[in-house]
Amino acid sequence: MGAVSPADVERRYASVREALARDGLDAVIVSGSEYSGFEGAVRYLSGFLIVHRYAYVLLPAEGESSIVFPSEARYVGEHGTTWVDEQVFVEAPGAWLRDRARERGWHRVGVYGLDYVMTVRDYRALADDGLELVPYDVEFDLARAVKSDEELSSVRESVRINTEGFRIFLDDFAVGRSEAELLAPCEQYFVEQGCGRMTMDMVLVGENGEAEPEFRIASPERPIREGDLVLPSLEIAGPGGHWVEVSRAIAAGGEAPGPEARRMLEAYEEYFEAARSALRPGASAHDVHRAVSKGFADRGYALGHVTGHSIGMTMIEFPKIGEGVETELAANMVFSMHPHAISADGHACLYMQDTWLVTPDGGEPLAGLPMRIFDGSQSPPRT
Repeated sequence: MGAVSPADVERRYASVREALARDGLDAVIVSGSEYSGFEGAVRYLSGFLIVHRYAYVLLPAEGESSIVFPSEARYVGEHGTTWVDEQVFVEAPGAWLRDRARERGWHRVGVYGLDYVMTVRDYRALADDGLELVPYDVEFDLARAVKSDEELSSVRESVRINTEGFRIFLDDFAVGRSEAELLAPCEQYFVEQGCGRMTMDMVLVGENGEAEPEFRIASPERPIREGDLVLPSLEIAGPGGHWVEVSRAIAAGGEAPGPEARRMLEAYEEYFEAARSALRPGASAHDVHRAVSKGFADRGYALGHVTGHSIGMTMIEFPKIGEGVETELAANMVFSMHPHAISADGHACLYMQDTWLVTPDGGEPLAGLPMRIFDGSQSPPRT
């Protein structure tokens, strides 16, 4: 995936500016940090990938954009990769943003990342001047939710890399190997394919054919045992910067999954078919949630994580696929779907991930993996 074309940059800016005009805002400040998955909004508007500390992109409703870095860490990435001409290095980015707003006579500014990403010192500098700061996570995400053909090419490349990572995990899977031994070749492949640090890979593991619901870092000390159910949670962004999530469960030692896992798999099979028709233009996120979660609810399972969410250059974007979310879906939206089914006693779960594309004909699962629990002796088909 090469550099973003000028036409796609203009499309991104125009979509965000349309939202600013609708909401009566003078500009938007987009926050990003090096925490995996939280760097993407800055990259989306600037082409710059944060590898250390944090940065902001300022996009006015009218005029040129700026990218702002803290001067205590001047080399926080490859600055030549950004298409933004005005690159600012200052001791206090919040104070610089405040002064720019004052110079331009702005009154209302949206902030993406106000609750989770923006540093406290920068918020205080902005808020102390009487500038109205408007939380703008949902609105910004909705402005970028529909992907261009150029973006979809990046999404498909990320899915290809992630799916191949799962195949590597499955091909190497064996009783006696540690969790870390199994994930290490995946991480090596991801880095070789251009993901860099943009991976977030964990495992859910349990004995007697039932995986425990807690995510954890793969251990170099715990070996896989016969009867374990292993769920590698593979989440990566390829060289184009678009995050995806693809994974399946594996039963160790040729053992069958436990009874709870088998019932959860039945619900997963129903979800997978329901998503094909539910993920269509005009459907609400609430309606999709009801359709894909029905099989789990009918069996009495709680869902310990959101059913799904829009995914792009930030790992988790709006809209969520969930109860009461009335956002209407449109063609070329991309969603990560991963119902986190948890048993009534809280000790067993199933968590399998797919990246879906909304098309005029319904949902398209991009990985091409069958919805099943593998037993460690099969390799998934290559598409």
